[in-house]
Amino acid sequence: MFEDISPRDGSVVAEVARGSADDIDLAVRAARRAFDDGVWALADPRERKRVLLRWASLIDEHSEELAQLESADVGHPITDARNVDVPNARNCIAWYAEAIDKVYGEIAPTGADALALVGREPLGVVGAVIPWNYPLIITAWKLAPALATGNSVVLKPAEQSPLTALALAELAAEAGLPDGVLNVVPGFGEEAGEPLGRHPLVDKITFTGSVDVGRRFLRYAGESNGKAVSLELGGKSPHVVLADVEDLDRAVDAIGWGIFYNAGQTCHAGSRVVVERGLVAPLAERLTQFAREMVPGDPADPSTTLGALVSDEHLEGVLGRVERAAGDGARLLVGGARAEPVAGGAYMEATVLEALDPADPIVQEEVFGPVLAIQQADDAEHAIALANGTGYGLAAAVWSSNITTAHRVARRLRAGTVWINTFDASSLATPFGGVKDSGHGRDRSLHALDAYTHLKTTWVAL
Repeated sequence: MFEDISPRDGSVVAEVARGSADDIDLAVRAARRAFDDGVWALADPRERKRVLLRWASLIDEHSEELAQLESADVGHPITDARNVDVPNARNCIAWYAEAIDKVYGEIAPTGADALALVGREPLGVVGAVIPWNYPLIITAWKLAPALATGNSVVLKPAEQSPLTALALAELAAEAGLPDGVLNVVPGFGEEAGEPLGRHPLVDKITFTGSVDVGRRFLRYAGESNGKAVSLELGGKSPHVVLADVEDLDRAVDAIGWGIFYNAGQTCHAGSRVVVERGLVAPLAERLTQFAREMVPGDPADPSTTLGALVSDEHLEGVLGRVERAAGDGARLLVGGARAEPVAGGAYMEATVLEALDPADPIVQEEVFGPVLAIQQADDAEHAIALANGTGYGLAAAVWSSNITTAHRVARRLRAGTVWINTFDASSLATPFGGVKDSGHGRDRSLHALDAYTHLKTTWVAL
């Protein structure tokens, strides 16, 4: 067992079973039996749709319970857990339920003496390893397409945030998901995550998390059975603010929410602003004021907008990065210190720095906290170079009143998503993922089905 500790106040929320390699083996073998039996994999797509829609309905019925678990587990403000996390998870499961009986196969062009059918089939057993920053949402992103296409799944939630994964599995069973199709094994990376990555009966690993751990999963796959691996590994997403931006206040609002929402613990958080020289001072002034107004609060208070970081250990790491950046010459404009709206909790002030050196770690490395770095660019060409000047490529934004210029800049930014004059606009219909160190593969949209199926050709001689 291990203690699940709330970052709200450092209290123990629950004691959770600590999964081991033996537990992973049992779960994988249960998933393999369920898959081979065909009870789910060979079910009519309309039946899978019915069960998944029932699951989504149960999430609605238990929405308050799930929101409270999510808020207590990871420090999300309760209003965000209610209005964002739970509805997004529910909508994702319903979206793939509705989609799966509308996906068609193909007939390949052949001569008159043959019929070549090309269809999708599930991969088999999928291992899903989920991070702690958005447990409900990212779990749904993985489970919904994997289950809709007929796979069995072994889910390993982050040890910091196991509660909603367990609750979702209970609701899935209540909805009618057959035994063995979904298995949840809480535990630590080296004790449960690695055995899942190395298991020879797992056909696919889907992982969201750090670059270092993502590369380990590639190694585990190569050293075991060569299983497929999809990775989403974070980012250092830039806002490119050009001199002709039309509405600076609107840009400031999007930039501020894009970094301080969820205390900056978002994979594609807009943690950098690359701004043309003439706008640095007014933009920095407005962003500093925005940060001052983002006061950390109790996640259980419905009025709170800036909640807790996931743990005291993580908070100390973020504070240390800011301290090192200031020592290396970055100008600390606001924040940079611990806050304590609730005694014993893991809270940090909203922080803005002006980074003078493009090689500064505060610019190059993912901080995963409420920390924004401002970079000065000489012109648009220089801004593009700075924006592309990290190892990451998950997301970016361009702010300009000239749509032609904005499009030209957007095409040159190496990122899986580029927003123009907005930030973090999204839909289940659009894919999400990155390039470079941000990984490969896509969550969301119909394209996610490619990650959980293989194409099978059936050639019929006539």
